[in-house]
Amino acid sequence: MARTLRLVLGDQLSRGLTALDGAQPGEADVILMAEVAEEATHVPSSRVRIALFLSAMRHFAADLAAGGPIGGGLTVDYVALDDPENTGSLAGELTRAIARHGTRRVVMTEAGDWRVEQALIRAAAGVDLDIRPDTRFLCSRNDFRDWARGRRQLRMEHFYRMMRRRTGLLMPDDGESPAGDRWNFDAENRKPFDARAAGGRPPAPAGFPPDDVTRAVIRLVDARFGAHVGDTAGFDWPVTRAQALTALEDFITRRLERFGDYQDAMAAGEEVLFHARISPALNLGLLEPLEVCRRAEAAWADGRAPLAAVSSRQKARSHSHPRPLRCRQPEGSHYRPRSRFRRQTSSRRRDRCRRRNRCRRNRC
Repeated sequence: MARTLRLVLGDQLSRGLTALDGAQPGEADVILMAEVAEEATHVPSSRVRIALFLSAMRHFAADLAAGGPIGGGLTVDYVALDDPENTGSLAGELTRAIARHGTRRVVMTEAGDWRVEQALIRAAAGVDLDIRPDTRFLCSRNDFRDWARGRRQLRMEHFYRMMRRRTGLLMPDDGESPAGDRWNFDAENRKPFDARAAGGRPPAPAGFPPDDVTRAVIRLVDARFGAHVGDTAGFDWPVTRAQALTALEDFITRRLERFGDYQDAMAAGEEVLFHARISPALNLGLLEPLEVCRRAEAAWADGRAPLAAVSSRQKARSHSHPRPLRCRQPEGSHYRPRSRFRRQTSSRRRDRCRRRNRCRRNRC
């Protein structure tokens, strides 16, 4: 019987995850990981994204179990997508695992998706549930709630400056004045791409050919999600922490210097330009935001990258994935979606149109 069941989600592939704090080898602690169709279909996902998640999850689970570079011989209960008993949802798999292991305690880190977290809370209603903060994010939920309370508008610029002061990133002097005496370099970050001015075409980013694990995942995804968009034929994304670190180093040394100039540019035939191509690794948990920021800051301090390439609000990580920003309206906030007035106006206009019989099929 497992004393503690520790849940690790697909975007929590970090050895420093709070849910893993205190986990010991043996049967007392069991790490639960599950591949479920709901997370690929709730919001339709591309086949490349699904394959990336599943491959990274399988590599992470193997390292935890085998005592690899991130793990230490932990007991992992891994539910594959094609398991005949797979319920298709994280809540369903948590319910099954609680019964299977007879555990009375579940430990998890805050989920980045509110829908997922609430479903897991309901699934664990009959046991002791320990939800721990996700310390990989530089701003906790409570800290953000405190910052947002009483503000009539939530502006990224104000939040960005607060976080710069808190972390000390690019604040070399008194901790109050930004490096270069400027908070952002938006004007310098909007150059159109010119291969001659840029010194030639951007260097191709590091790629990572699929190994046996990834190839098996790709076959499964293509068979199970063949109707989804995307083509897995050229899959070369990092799926392990070692590969993610290699991708980060490749960006820092070969493309960061020009990133600031062309971060908003688009050019025919150029899919990446000087971008990092590490967002999926950050979202999966293979990289952590602060270590990426510190590496970029160090490149500036060493004179290997201009300040305009490093001081960019676009590099800020959200609660997030390849998933979009997942934040909820803070308690006490006066923020309201701007689109509400448009919805109301559109609804009133449609009702007037229908009353006047100007639209036979009630379409406006």
